Amino acid sequence: MVEERKQQGKLIVFSAPSGTGKSTIAKRVLECIPNIIFSVSATTRQKRAGETEAINYYFLSSDAFEEKIRTGGFIEHEFFFGNHYGTLLDKTHEVIDSGTNILLDLDVKGALNLKKIFPANSLLLFIKPPDLEVLKQRLQGRESEDEASMNARLERARLELGYADRFDEVVVNDDLEKAVTSISAIITTFLSKT
Repeated sequence: MVEERKQQGKLIVFSAPSGTGKSTIAKRVLECIPNIIFSVSATTRQKRAGETEAINYYFLSSDAFEEKIRTGGFIEHEFFFGNHYGTLLDKTHEVIDSGTNILLDLDVKGALNLKKIFPANSLLLFIKPPDLEVLKQRLQGRESEDEASMNARLERARLELGYADRFDEVVVNDDLEKAVTSISAIITTFLSKT
């Protein structure tokens, strides 16, 4: 008896400057397209009340995280606010090998690295703000940024926008409903390809 091989899952990656609406779009897409799960990252930060291992994060010690860095265990990783965060290569393989599709929220360099590892079954989507002035207004609307933080985010946005042409698709979020509809259609088409 020949065992039927399960089709491998696909990877959809969102990258965007902070304030572009990426998290809101991701949440809406996950509601619209039921056969996708959101990637669970690893972190060295302490588990907060109500958080669950492998649901919110994979919680690793600093030593375990550093070892995974040394052995190539991450698709991408970053250090900010005193903690490491990263996307585990083995866990990503487990998900797609089970035939499940996965949505990842990665910075531009992490997205491009993922494409090198999974060239055939990944879709990189870059979400752009209409322009930097609109982005600045959105960040100001959060009322969580001081001027130095705002300037740092805008400078990073300029850098990230320089990578947009290396993505499979670029969508401008000037209208949330249109962006969600457009991105959902792109993903649905991508998932329907064998």
